[in-house]
Amino acid sequence: MAEAAQTQKHGFQTEVKQLLNLMIHSLYSNKEIFLRELVSNASDAADKLRFKALSDNSLYGDDGDLRVRITIDKENRTLTISDNGIGMTRDEVMTNLGTIAKSGTAEFFGQLSGDEAKDSKLIGQFGVGFYSAFIVADEVTVRTRSAYEPAENGVEWNSKGEGEFEVADTQKSQRGTDIILRLKDDADEFLDDFRIRGVINKYSEHLSIPVQMWKEAVEEQKNDDGEVITPAQDARWETVNSGQALWTRDKADISDEEYKEFYKTVAHDFDDPLLWSHNKVEGTHEYTSLLYVPKRAPWDLWNREQQQGVKLYVKRVFIMDDAEQLMPTYLRFVKGLIDTNDLPLNVSREILQDNKITRSMRNGSTKKVLQMLKKLAKDDAEQYQGFWDTFGNVLKEGPAEDSGNRERIAELLRFASTHTDEQTQNVSLDDYLERMKEGQDKIYYIVADSFEAAKNNPALEIFRKKGIEVLLLSERIDEWLMSHLTEFKEKPLQSVTRGDLDLGDLDDEEDKAEQEKSEEAFKAQLERFEKALGERVKKVRVTHRLTNSPACIITDDHDMSTQMAKLMEAAGQKVPETKYIFEVNPDHPLVVKMQGKNDEEFAEWAQVLLDQATLAERGNLKDPASFVARLNKLMLNA
Repeated sequence: MAEAAQTQKHGFQTEVKQLLNLMIHSLYSNKEIFLRELVSNASDAADKLRFKALSDNSLYGDDGDLRVRITIDKENRTLTISDNGIGMTRDEVMTNLGTIAKSGTAEFFGQLSGDEAKDSKLIGQFGVGFYSAFIVADEVTVRTRSAYEPAENGVEWNSKGEGEFEVADTQKSQRGTDIILRLKDDADEFLDDFRIRGVINKYSEHLSIPVQMWKEAVEEQKNDDGEVITPAQDARWETVNSGQALWTRDKADISDEEYKEFYKTVAHDFDDPLLWSHNKVEGTHEYTSLLYVPKRAPWDLWNREQQQGVKLYVKRVFIMDDAEQLMPTYLRFVKGLIDTNDLPLNVSREILQDNKITRSMRNGSTKKVLQMLKKLAKDDAEQYQGFWDTFGNVLKEGPAEDSGNRERIAELLRFASTHTDEQTQNVSLDDYLERMKEGQDKIYYIVADSFEAAKNNPALEIFRKKGIEVLLLSERIDEWLMSHLTEFKEKPLQSVTRGDLDLGDLDDEEDKAEQEKSEEAFKAQLERFEKALGERVKKVRVTHRLTNSPACIITDDHDMSTQMAKLMEAAGQKVPETKYIFEVNPDHPLVVKMQGKNDEEFAEWAQVLLDQATLAERGNLKDPASFVARLNKLMLNA
């Protein structure tokens, strides 16, 4: 331990205190998870050193064989996990062991259910894996030295998990990190060599770095003269995992259980994956991919700036984590890796950005993921519905981001519709096409602030009367989606609240004749509406959409839609004011009664109808006080 003068005491971040309390007092159902997390972190540290050493080989010093070592000391009741990876500086120790990155703790606690078995699976998913050590330890000491620092710049961190930790300078001859756990009285099982080996085989079998344990006995060796040779220190360490990268093996030789356990290693997830795909691509560019779709969404799924989940390997050497160039943003939930022989070991993110090999791997892997999802949707609708409920809104980013796969993505989309009773988004565009009425040549949809607002919008009245299905969209991203998804299998998608309504062959000759007759008879009243509403509207016309409501507002084909304007306003952008087309139902009793009013009263009623229609479409008014005053006045007069 360093001298007292060099020791500093610190308080944990508030969220860490909560987390430690949870670790120490609540999560006992799956104690062994701590070892998986600490070994995985040690492996990551070795991978990072290997990558840094590509440009600075001196970082290896005289210790180039990377490994993780686990030591049991029964007498002192300690378990030590050591690595000779990249190590940490004092600043990195403060950052990594005193706080939780990305403020993930709030989301972590928000997902806790009170069920120990389920809650323990969240560890690792939120970057809190190190703290799982306190499930089995009443004191944790970390001794570390960065590969960039000399021996005298080692750092020691110590905590009993009671709200404080100490950091001191220390001498450390080897780079890397030692984590020393002083085990609790009820954690005797982790002082057992056989038990530790079993946990490593379960969780860390396919790490590409060797995990070693001390051999109590070694086979006696003698020299030519018959003298016993004292074994070298390293000969007493035994590698207890295979050390063979799973993705390099033949698919036929890998069991589902092995795939699932490997997923948990690369994804820091304790649930099994939903599905996976293991492929070796040969041809102009050769690479192997092992890609997983999780069951559970990560807490930061909606942060488009978050790092992606695909690792890049070159010739089985780890190059970088979260290589965003290997998977499009709308598939950021995908975990796994890609290993290629076609890139140099010193490849950088900048080189990846404009590299045709990278583009080839990205395109191939993207199509593979979309094929996986399409097969799942076909083979197991219930499982796919679970995927859609979890990741569907992320997938909706695809048509805008990836025009080359727009049709493939569109096949995977799911919607609510007027032909389903529930809010569940379970209608595919192929389902819609199969149910289209004879003579229908468009796919109709509506976007609104909520499912109820979409379902009850007056613009749907004529569609219900004629039995025409309309897709009901109510997520914030839906307007963005539909602005890029303009057709599907040669059928245009048409909003029911934009432009002229032309039902084509779905309107019979009798309907068309009746519409023309109504428009002609209502010409004089249209002029009264136009005079009363003036600049508030773009134009006034007779509606063909409404059967039960007196009026509605419609966006012109060339104007920004209501939902797009709201989306841009929410993003802080200035949006030009949209003037709506005001459509009136001449057969509605209220409109009929208005015809007998004088111009002043008619204008008041016209303003009320416009405000009502605006409320139905936008959900708000610019001047609600005037609407209330006008409505009160008319009610009093009535």
